Amino acid sequence: MQFVIDHYFPDDISAVGDAGMAGFDEKRPLYLSGCKRFLTFYRDEIKKLHDAGASGTEITHLLCDMIDELNNKLFHSILFDLGGGDTLIESIALVAVGGYGRNELNPYSDIDIMFLHDGTMPTATVENVAQKLLYFLWDVRLDVGYSVRKVTDCIEMAAADGTVKTALMDARYLSGSRSLFTTLHKIIFTQILTKSSDSFVKEKVSDMKLRRSKYGSTVYLLEPNLKEGEGGLRDLQTAMWVARVKFKFSDLRELIIKGILDEDELETYFSSLDYLWRLRNELHYFSGRKNDQLTFDAQVHLAKFMGYQDGDRVLAVEDFMRDYYRQGNKVEHFTSSIVSRCIWRDEGALKILGYFVRRPVGDGCFVLKGELTLPDESLIEKNPVILMRFFELAQKHGVSLNVRLKGAIRKNLALVNDKFRRNRDVNQSFMNILTASKNSAETLRLMHHLEFLNRYIPELEHIYCKVQHDMYHIYTVDIHTLFVVEQAEKMLNGELRELLPHACAVAVQVGKPELLILASLFHDIGKGEGGGHSEKGAAMIPTIARRMGLSRENSERLEFLVRHHLLFAHISQRRDLNDEKMIAQFAHQMENSENIKMLYLLTVADVRAVGSDVWTNWKAALFQELYDKTFAILDRGGFQQEARSDRVKSVIKKVSEMLENDVAGDDARNELKAMPVRLLLSNPPQLIAEHVRLLIAQEQDGILMRVAHQPESGYSELTVCAHDMPGLFSRITGVMAANGVNILGAQINTSKNGKVLDILQVNSPQGTLITDVTRWQKIENDMRLVIAGEIRVSELVAKRQRPTLMTSRPSPRFATRLDIDNEVSEEYTVMDIYAHDKVGLLYLITSTLTEMGLYIGVSKISTKVDQVADVFYVRDIFGSKITAEEKLADISTRLIKAIDEWV
Repeated sequence: MQFVIDHYFPDDISAVGDAGMAGFDEKRPLYLSGCKRFLTFYRDEIKKLHDAGASGTEITHLLCDMIDELNNKLFHSILFDLGGGDTLIESIALVAVGGYGRNELNPYSDIDIMFLHDGTMPTATVENVAQKLLYFLWDVRLDVGYSVRKVTDCIEMAAADGTVKTALMDARYLSGSRSLFTTLHKIIFTQILTKSSDSFVKEKVSDMKLRRSKYGSTVYLLEPNLKEGEGGLRDLQTAMWVARVKFKFSDLRELIIKGILDEDELETYFSSLDYLWRLRNELHYFSGRKNDQLTFDAQVHLAKFMGYQDGDRVLAVEDFMRDYYRQGNKVEHFTSSIVSRCIWRDEGALKILGYFVRRPVGDGCFVLKGELTLPDESLIEKNPVILMRFFELAQKHGVSLNVRLKGAIRKNLALVNDKFRRNRDVNQSFMNILTASKNSAETLRLMHHLEFLNRYIPELEHIYCKVQHDMYHIYTVDIHTLFVVEQAEKMLNGELRELLPHACAVAVQVGKPELLILASLFHDIGKGEGGGHSEKGAAMIPTIARRMGLSRENSERLEFLVRHHLLFAHISQRRDLNDEKMIAQFAHQMENSENIKMLYLLTVADVRAVGSDVWTNWKAALFQELYDKTFAILDRGGFQQEARSDRVKSVIKKVSEMLENDVAGDDARNELKAMPVRLLLSNPPQLIAEHVRLLIAQEQDGILMRVAHQPESGYSELTVCAHDMPGLFSRITGVMAANGVNILGAQINTSKNGKVLDILQVNSPQGTLITDVTRWQKIENDMRLVIAGEIRVSELVAKRQRPTLMTSRPSPRFATRLDIDNEVSEEYTVMDIYAHDKVGLLYLITSTLTEMGLYIGVSKISTKVDQVADVFYVRDIFGSKITAEEKLADISTRLIKAIDEWV
């Protein structure tokens, strides 16, 4: 495409009316109009080419050519309209830098230019030229960065600032004094880049690490940044910057001549650039602005744009993102490879005894400079078993794999076939890696990165780069899995002892830690096969276990852990842990203490690996409670318990004796006899005694509130004591919602004498304790007014507005769902409600249940980012479970309708 701008502009000497020769100020409106019409026409033409399938490279270069034409025309017009243009043009040069200098512009990219001058003219003159050009560019809504410098300025600033040095490396001549630019270009490559080249390389490597930590230290983020994230455009740019400084080239093909790159690597570089540019071009067009974040909605759009289509099992967007991650992996490997070849290793800090001595470690391998090397790569084809040994040796000696050895592993992946997978030595080497005292997770991560792990265990291919389109997970399934392995390993070796004392104490007791590592690796293996991934994953285990030579006992335990890996979290967070029958059934399902130990640890690792803010002290407390209660039953060796009535009598007797000096004997005994049995059997005597005191004191006060902070658990326990009334719990939840209090769980206890003792575990929406005394006083005042009927709780909730801390963005929507279980509890119908979180949602649910004549006995609340999963144990007005199908259907319909219509 040829860009012709002249016919959009007036002639340099054209007259305006009868004024004769027109000056710059008179021409400016015409220039501006011409700029706008020029950009509008050619932008549309470029967009048509893009839509028709033009490559990313073609579009980025066309956009640069278009801006070049605009800048050069404006620059010349300004110089000659100001007068003395012939003199000015020999003293100043217009230079493109940054991405513009590299000839890489996307539709809404920044445009960085430098006004380079020789110092012979006043600085004010240069600034005047610069300002006039810049105002044109700003007026046509281009994002422009600029600098005004002499050659000496460039030398000084480059020496002090690596960012300036990088920008100058990408400098490209546009217009003006070519001799001045040639002088700068020569100085860049003979003086600037030759000075401190090693420190520059180290600085860029350090910048890359910082950038990756900021934008996610993995290719496999669910919403990656295609410019700054790992495997993105900036990685490719960094590779070229350090290579140019280290190897002093002007044409990339010189790296092949020098033996730094081969043809395949150069092709990887160009194809990766083109792929990322095409995506970035469309992302800019789609967003209507500069944007590099592949948000969920952008991913869906790009998948369609790139021609992906939904399949029977896999969505188009999932296929697209899998390919994107594979491409990102290639970019990361290419960048790491180039950077490794550029790093200067002769550092004093590394001059350790033996560091520079080639040390043999077996199988033809040597350790040199902290890396495992293989001088004779033909050994791999002769004995493919050593492919696994490379990883074992690197782990054993605490070294990394040399970049050439990594490349050799990638090139020989075809040797990892079924014969290799069934080889006893291979499998023993793999088990040695898992049973090592440290770095098992790191080694598995390296195997995954080199795509060796998927070849060795082909079932993992199902979850490789598998996208989870929700707001809960932030990594792909395979990366989440590796994080689970890492968490499991840290519990096994005690690294998390301070954070997870209970879990680490249990981990010490595990008989076969390698099985826990394998369970962590395989727990989500069924996710690539559609719904019911636990069962589908478990069905794969016998085949994998036979291939790896595991014993029948180990295979069955591994299968058990994969099949039930969601069960522990479900029971602990969504079921009544004071239901003794349910706990006994769960213990029976666990079969033995080793299973419960491993399932507990696997669940902790799984939840912690989802994201840093998902694991909470509240969950830790629930997990420990379920583990302790289940283990106690398994440890007894039987499921028989003392008769329920005898235990109730024993508790009443103990508590009565504790209160005999504080409360009249009959009063205490009467309150205890009126209490629900589940309250008496699920709390220690000391706490029940405190409850009795509250119930008796409530007689005089009408309503009592007590708050007990539990800093170590991250929540406060709020006890509300009042006379029973219809919808009491709904009113309580409404007051909590109106005051911005987050409810984690609730136990509703109604005594036979009409008194209610509701116990709530609460904290702030940010997950912290609420310790502000005035805030609690307001809550108590609101509670009294609401219960007394002096104000309507619905009005309080309506006033509450959720603060918006982040820019709203589209997220995957899931339909509201209600699951009803009449089997898990003998006394209650259990309702599991899944819905998108909204202000006052808990109040809405509880008030709707009240309107339908249902009484809530237990409530457990769980929120995952923007989704809630609330559980309610309910009975009808006669104290019975709801079993009639018509009634259950009516409840489901009305509740879902109420939730969906709630604003």
